[in-house]
Amino acid sequence: MSREIIATEKAPAAIGTYSQAVKVGNTVYLSGQIPLVPETMEMVEGDIEARIHQVFKNLSAVCEAAGGSLQQIAKLNIFLTDLGNFATVNKVMAEYFEQPYPARAAVGVAQLPRDAGVEMDGVLVLD
Repeated sequence: MSREIIATEKAPAAIGTYSQAVKVGNTVYLSGQIPLVPETMEMVEGDIEARIHQVFKNLSAVCEAAGGSLQQIAKLNIFLTDLGNFATVNKVMAEYFEQPYPARAAVGVAQLPRDAGVEMDGVLVLD
């Protein structure tokens, strides 16, 4: 089965040896997104809530470039440097997703690139 690389200027450019997403069949593997503003490649201004919103905006842009939407994410992985922000993730996530919600994991980590505080990746299944 062939692989298609997904890329969009509406999400931050890859800052390493990876693609924004890879499509295999009707499944799209989304690379981790941190709260970088695509136009500046700088961290979004504001608190953790603003950072979480930016991550969802970035994921949404990659999903759209692949021909889908956030609503088609089957599995979402969330990485937080402070699990005390988990309630904020739930609050913001409710603004972007409707039931049925994706399967999800939330993992506390010691550090993320650029001290982001939050990173998310996932698996998108296109209809």
